[in-house]
Amino acid sequence: QVALVESGGGLVQAGGSLRLSCAASGIDFSTTGMGWYRQAPGKQREMVATVAARGSLNYLDPVKGRFSISRDNAKSTTYLQMNSLKPEDTAIYYCNARRGGIDYWGQGTQVTVSS
Repeated sequence: QVALVESGGGLVQAGGSLRLSCAASGIDFSTTGMGWYRQAPGKQREMVATVAARGSLNYLDPVKGRFSISRDNAKSTTYLQMNSLKPEDTAIYYCNARRGGIDYWGQGTQVTVSS
């Protein structure tokens, strides 16, 4: 059974940094595309950043230059380093694994950025 467990969310002031982690189990991590999505109150879930199994990266335009996604295949863990955080980054952040056309999701971690 696939499990994705996020950690690292919290409350931070604008301009601050946070690092989210997502530990995966029950999946062949090294051959699975991983990503981070977020959902703010009253808004649809949106892709923030993805890293393919072969390492190609993709970012939501508003986070380019501020956020960085990475993966550690030895630890089956994906990270999202978030710098220069803004109040509009406030949302629940979800870890995603995509394999064989199937999406798996973590439970989400709250990120709140105060102005």
